[in-house]
Amino acid sequence: MNLITTNDALAALCSKLSTQRYITVDTEFLRETTFWPKLCLIQAAGDGVEAMIDPLAEGIDLQPFYDLLVNPDVIKVMHGCRQDVEIFHKGANIIPTPLFDTQIAAMVCGFGDAVGYETLIKRTSGGKIDKGSRFTDWSQRPLSDAQLTYAQADVTHLRDAYEILEAQLAENGRRGWLEEESNLLSDPEIYTQRPENAWKRLKMQDRRPHVLGVLVEVAAWRETEAQARDVPRNRILKDDAIRELALQGPKDKKALGRLRAVQRGYENSRHAEPLLEAVARGKKRQAEDLPDVPAPSVNRQGIGPLVDLLKVLLKQRSEETGVAPKLIANVADLERIASDSEPDVAALHGWRHEIFGQYAVDLKAGKLALASKDDAVILVSRN
Repeated sequence: MNLITTNDALAALCSKLSTQRYITVDTEFLRETTFWPKLCLIQAAGDGVEAMIDPLAEGIDLQPFYDLLVNPDVIKVMHGCRQDVEIFHKGANIIPTPLFDTQIAAMVCGFGDAVGYETLIKRTSGGKIDKGSRFTDWSQRPLSDAQLTYAQADVTHLRDAYEILEAQLAENGRRGWLEEESNLLSDPEIYTQRPENAWKRLKMQDRRPHVLGVLVEVAAWRETEAQARDVPRNRILKDDAIRELALQGPKDKKALGRLRAVQRGYENSRHAEPLLEAVARGKKRQAEDLPDVPAPSVNRQGIGPLVDLLKVLLKQRSEETGVAPKLIANVADLERIASDSEPDVAALHGWRHEIFGQYAVDLKAGKLALASKDDAVILVSRN
C-alpha cells in the first residue's frame, strides 16, 4: 500500500495521475465534533496507479492534488460525492471537474435509489468490500493496515464500477442525463455556508415578521459562532431553542432562563448577551427587510386518489425505463402536478418529462389510463 506523506512523492503521484483518462477519488474525514469536516485521508487510483495521501502529514502541501482535481482532461470518478466535494471546496475553494458520480449514474442505470458503494460494487464487478474499518478514527496516527486496506479498496473497486456504468450509459444513451444531474453538484452555493441563509435549515410555520426576524437573526448568530469556533451547531444552540426564541422573543436574561428548549444556565453564560442582542435585532426588523419566504404549497381537496395514481405511474415508468423513482420525481412533485394547473416541477422538464412528465400530464387530463395485464401495470391511451 502506497501512503504518500511527502511533497516529492505527492508530486510524482499527481504527475502519473494527470496522464490518465479518469481517476477514482475518495476521502476519509471526521465531523462529529466540528463544524467543518476534518480531512484525514485522500484515496486516488488510475489505470495501474493507486495510492493514499495523508493530509495530516507534517509539511505536506496538497496543491498538486488540488490542481489535478480541476484538470479538465481527467475525469474525477467519485461515489455519493457531495461531502467529498464540500471538503475540497472548503480546503481549496475548488470543485472537482469534470465529475462523474457513480451513485447518480447507478440511479440513471436502474440500480435503485441512492445505491450504496458496497451494493454498487457487488452488482457491477462482483467485488466484496470489508466495512470493518468504516467507523474508525481516521485522525489517529499511525493508520493501521486494516484501515489502509479498507480505504484503498474504496477507489480500486470503483475503477471497474465506473467502466461498467460508462458502458451502460453509452448503450442506453443517457450520458446527457447524468451530466445534467452532475452539473448540480458543481454549484458553489451548495457548499457555501452563509450565516444569513442559516434560517432556511429550520422549519417554521409562523411567518409573522417579528417571529421570522428573530429566527433569521438568531440562526445567523449561531451559524457565525459555530463556524468561528468550529463546533457543531447544536453545541451552540439547538434547533428547538431557536424556534422557541423566535416565538417568545425574550427581552432579558430572566426571560431567557424561563425558556424550556434553551439549556439550563444558558442565561448566565457568555453567550447570553450576544444571543439577546440577536433577538432584539430580529424583533426590530421590518417586513420589507425580511427574506422572501415562499408560501406553503396547499393541495386542492380531493386530489389524494390522483396522487396515488401518479405514484403508480411513477413506479411503472421507473421499472419500464430502469431509472430510480427518486431521481425522476418525489411526492411533492406529484402533489403539485395533481393540484396545480401549471405546476413548475423538475419532473416536467428535460429528460424527466420525456420518461415520466408527459405521461403524468396525460394521466391528469384523462388522456391516459392505467390497467393490468399479465400481472403488470400497462398504459392505455384514451385519445
